[in-house]
Amino acid sequence: MGLITTAEAAALLKISPVRVRQYINSGRLALEKRGRDHLLNQAEVERFNRQGRHPSGRPRQADGQFRMIGQGDQMARARTHTDAAERTMAEPEKLIPLHGGYRRLKSFQVAQLAYDVTVRFCDRYIEKRSRTHDQMVQAARSGAQNIAEGSQASGTSKKTELKLTSVARASLEELRLDYEDFLRQRGLAQWAPEHPALKRFKARRCATLEEVRAWVVEERKVGRTNTDGHGRTRGRPGASRSVEVGGSPRAPVPGSAELVANAALSLLNLCCYFLERQIASLERAFVDEGGFTERLYRVRSQRRNRG
Repeated sequence: MGLITTAEAAALLKISPVRVRQYINSGRLALEKRGRDHLLNQAEVERFNRQGRHPSGRPRQADGQFRMIGQGDQMARARTHTDAAERTMAEPEKLIPLHGGYRRLKSFQVAQLAYDVTVRFCDRYIEKRSRTHDQMVQAARSGAQNIAEGSQASGTSKKTELKLTSVARASLEELRLDYEDFLRQRGLAQWAPEHPALKRFKARRCATLEEVRAWVVEERKVGRTNTDGHGRTRGRPGASRSVEVGGSPRAPVPGSAELVANAALSLLNLCCYFLERQIASLERAFVDEGGFTERLYRVRSQRRNRG
């Protein structure tokens, strides 16, 4: 006998994959890693099934999990926690699990902010009758809306959730290229991650469009404070104002378009990172647990076994 996945172990034990992972976390089943996969020994799973996975009385815990520390209520609370965990393990798997909590996803929150910023950016700096205006707005909208739609559809189709989340990631990549094109074609700077203004933007952790606008206003003030009327950096009082012949000119204060475009790129980089992690997590869950068809089979099998 070889190694099997958690979904195959769940079918063998006639329980849900969630409960299999709970047995693994409690140490009653051992998990082996093979490359990127986490598998179980089939012989051990069958032995576990024959010996009975529901021993009478309170199950034994690992050594040292409960220790007397001089207060009896600590032991009582520990027993209560264990009983609650056992009740959770005994609950049957639901055909349609909880789903649709996309508003709590960091990827959705950042994508929605990037959408708001893009609409404002395009209205101010992109010709409204151009195709670029519509394409940038639609790409930003697609990023946020596909995350929400995939989360809502996950109750009956993990495949749809995975597909729509990937579409969101692709849409935001398109939008990121549009911002890079805007900066390059207009001779504006695309900032490196260590740029001082970009560091200040990240430190603010902006959550709304108004907070992004406030950052732009603040950065413009900082630029004007540190430069003279000709856009040159101010020197220290009393310092020599001589300029080396042939020296490079001082960098001008960045305009609002450059500030907003780089802020949007920072948001998109963060959102793409969140989505890549989300897609990897969905992939692992789909491989381990299967989709709606596999869950339907497990739920029907559990119902038949209960009589």
